[in-house]
Amino acid sequence: MTGRFSRRDLVSYTAAMAAASASRAVAAPLRALPEGHDIDAAIRAKVDAGEVPGVVAMAASGRATIYEGAFGVRARGAAAKMSVDTVFRIASMIKLLTSVAALQLVEQGKLRLDEPAANIDPALAAPQVLAGFDPQGAPQLRPARKPITLRNLLSHTSGFSYPLWDADVVRYSRAARANKSLPRSVLTFDPDSRWAYGGSLDRVGRLVEIASGQTLDRYFADHILGPLGMSDTGFTITDKQRAREAHLHVRERDGTLVTQPLEHHTAPRTFSGGGGIYSTAPDYLILLQALLNSGSIGGTSILRPETVALMAANQIGNLDAGVMRTTNPAISNDVDFFPGTRLGWGLGHMINLDPVRNARKAGSLTWAGLYNTYYWIDPSSGVAGVIMMQILPFADTRALATYRAFEGAIYRATKAV
Repeated sequence: MTGRFSRRDLVSYTAAMAAASASRAVAAPLRALPEGHDIDAAIRAKVDAGEVPGVVAMAASGRATIYEGAFGVRARGAAAKMSVDTVFRIASMIKLLTSVAALQLVEQGKLRLDEPAANIDPALAAPQVLAGFDPQGAPQLRPARKPITLRNLLSHTSGFSYPLWDADVVRYSRAARANKSLPRSVLTFDPDSRWAYGGSLDRVGRLVEIASGQTLDRYFADHILGPLGMSDTGFTITDKQRAREAHLHVRERDGTLVTQPLEHHTAPRTFSGGGGIYSTAPDYLILLQALLNSGSIGGTSILRPETVALMAANQIGNLDAGVMRTTNPAISNDVDFFPGTRLGWGLGHMINLDPVRNARKAGSLTWAGLYNTYYWIDPSSGVAGVIMMQILPFADTRALATYRAFEGAIYRATKAV
């Protein structure tokens, strides 16, 4: 460990590496999938039943792809079939890229996990906490008791919360629009005191830009996407990539799916660390493989092994994480991916602290994108997977059922459970 990480990180790193060593001692190496595996059938059944219009799914070990499949169509009512290289909007799955970027800069000493983030970005100085509303509905603000750190931002313990899953933020936003003297955004709690999913990684993206001296798209291209050969991932897409793009489908209340036209795309002038990126399943799987393989793949290293181990170590103690109640059911369902399972959060991923029956083991890492794209990394079993669909609302029950069917079939086929 270098001096750029804290004593807290040394303890986390030692524990994470010990757990990884123990899991590798019992995990059987992944082999080629046996003839007659049921992965194709598990996914095709969901498409043929009309539950989802189209799916691309892939899985890999740290060194080789072990499964790929494409089913259904890119748009209901159109002829173009899903292909493995179909382009998707992956929304919040950019957060993993942003986390990797920030941790690269931590390794270089340009960012620090536990110093005030305002030392780099003054916009994060003097944050205000929403303490409630007075009887007339006016927001009551107070200064935060602690500064926001990069660790808070990466682990979603900063106090920033998305309005999509926080009614108080919705209420505050209405008040701020009416009263321009109010801050544009506030914290919903003091840093380190709770967990809430929100715009923390947008702020991390800005820290990356300031610390590196590059725009986020350029930084990604130079330090992650280019080195890994992720040529179909970026904030903008070419006409040829556009021709491979999947359409969004909106689930109506009666369960039917309505195809949407492709979004109007213009090259952005600013770049978010929290959303707004395109990718494909093969591209994203390369990133997952690199992390599954301790930060390296094909002779290219994007992070040191000790940093990857820290990403996978729970950073939030016993704070409740992972359950989100929607304020807009048209955009997202309530989110609880693993009911009854203890959840943590690392430096970039959700962590299931308990095993999931007939699927991923304890210590697996995961997150998702708004349009029902999902990934997981299971270090103990030596497997990572990605599945991409284009459906709203988020956490669509039929999309999740397809995801679970895919994951379960992968573990049955590899006998990694």
